[in-house]
Amino acid sequence: MSGGEIERLIQLLAKLPGLGPRSARRAVLHMLKRREALMGPIAEAIRAVADAILPCGVCGNLDTTDPCAICADPRRDAALVCVVENVADLWAIERTASFRGRYHVLGGILSALDGVRPEDLNIASLVARCAAGEVHEAILAMNATVDGQSTAHYLTDRLAGTPVEISRLAHGVPIGGELDYLDEGTLAAALRARRRF
Repeated sequence: MSGGEIERLIQLLAKLPGLGPRSARRAVLHMLKRREALMGPIAEAIRAVADAILPCGVCGNLDTTDPCAICADPRRDAALVCVVENVADLWAIERTASFRGRYHVLGGILSALDGVRPEDLNIASLVARCAAGEVHEAILAMNATVDGQSTAHYLTDRLAGTPVEISRLAHGVPIGGELDYLDEGTLAAALRARRRF
């Protein structure tokens, strides 16, 4: 059907989230049709990122500098830290352009089924950051899953001895959501988190 190199590229692209074998095949065919405009620049960009990216020693974000651009930005509020599961969550919050604090990337969440223990995550450095006194509030931005909430409870216990106020993201009715389509857990959380109008 196609050469071994092309098939290998298809198989590698198919491993990316959101791309199955058929989508990967279409992407490869598109790149082959526009070889000079796409293939070379994509290959160069991938090599440049692979060579330059490193984890931030402060927060765990991925960047080309250590500390990362967010941690080095003097306009960011160092007293406000948003704790996220992974870099994808950090990027999602940054896309909102509504958070001006700093971050702490755990590198995952606690999961008994997957064998992820506290020592497997970037928790010790979070506790050290909070105990040092510069951080005044830690926002636990965990997913609303069983493992996410278990991680949030564990972090709350670990940070209890620090002078940090602990908060979490609100849960409830999404903007544009219709009550009839929401599950009972979301509605119950929204009722508990109600506030004055």
